[in-house]
Amino acid sequence: MSVLVNKNSKIIVQGFTGSEGTFHSEQMIAYGTNVVGGVTPGKGGQEHLGKPVFNTVADAVNDTGADVSIVFVPPAFAADAVMEAAEGGIKVVICITEGIPVSDMIKVKEYLKDKDCRMVGPNCPGVISAEEAKVGIMPGFIFKKGNVGIVSKSGTLTYEAVDQVTKVGLGQTTAIGVGGDPIIGTTIKDAVELLMNDEDTHGIIMIGEIGGNLEAEAGKWIQKNGTKPVVAFIAGDTAPKGRTMGHAGAIVGGDSDTASAKKEILRDCGVHVVDSPADLGTKMAELLN
Repeated sequence: MSVLVNKNSKIIVQGFTGSEGTFHSEQMIAYGTNVVGGVTPGKGGQEHLGKPVFNTVADAVNDTGADVSIVFVPPAFAADAVMEAAEGGIKVVICITEGIPVSDMIKVKEYLKDKDCRMVGPNCPGVISAEEAKVGIMPGFIFKKGNVGIVSKSGTLTYEAVDQVTKVGLGQTTAIGVGGDPIIGTTIKDAVELLMNDEDTHGIIMIGEIGGNLEAEAGKWIQKNGTKPVVAFIAGDTAPKGRTMGHAGAIVGGDSDTASAKKEILRDCGVHVVDSPADLGTKMAELLN
C-alpha cells in the first residue's frame, strides 16, 4: 500500500482555475490521478479541464466525496484555504504554496490540532504514490511502482532520489515532500513513521537539509522504532555555519544544525548516511538485495 494518497483518493484542487492550478492539474490528470473537481470562489457551477468548479470546499466535498485537497492559492490566502479544507471535511491537505507568512502557519497548525485532517507542506512539491496518484508538482515520468518510500525536505533532491531508485530497479511506494518552511504540517518523523508502518515499503530514503532539528527528531524515532533500513543524505555540507536552506529560510538552531552534526546524530541512530546524493539508490539497493 501507499501512504497519504492512492488510486482511490478523490482529489480537489484549491486555486483550480489559476495558472499554476491549471497547469499542475493538467499534469496530475495526465498521470491518472483521480481529480474530481476544484475550488475557485465565485466560479462555482463552471467547468474547467472537464471537471466541476465549486465556490467552497464544503460544496466540493458534498458533491464529489473528495477526501484530499491540493492548494495552489496565493500566499496571502493560502492559510485560509487550508483551514477551509479541514473545516470542509478533507482528510489530507497538501499545500504547495511558497511564501506563506509564518504567523499565518502558526494559526493553521493550532487550528488543525483537533481536526481529523493532516496537512503536508507548505512550500513543498507534494506527495506522489507511484503509478497511482500524483498530488503535487513532481515530474511523474521518473516514478515506478516499487518498495522504497521517500521523505524529503528538498524538492529537486526528491526527484534525484526517485530517479536513482527507479534506475536500480527498486521503484517507490510513496514520495513525500514535507516542505522547507519553519512550520510544516507533517514533519520528517511523521512521514518516516507513516512509511515505517506501511507493509509495502521495505526501505526508506530520507533527505534533509541544514537548519532546524527535524532530521535529529526523525533519527531518534528510527532508533527506537525502526524496523526497516533508512538511507539518508543531508544537503549543505559546504555551507557556512549558521546558514539555512529552503526558499523561506528555516529556523536557525544550535550546534546540531550543521550537516556534519546531523549526519553524526543519524549515524548514531542506526541510519545509513551517504555523503553524496548520487549514492542514495545504490546504497538502498545494497541494503535491500
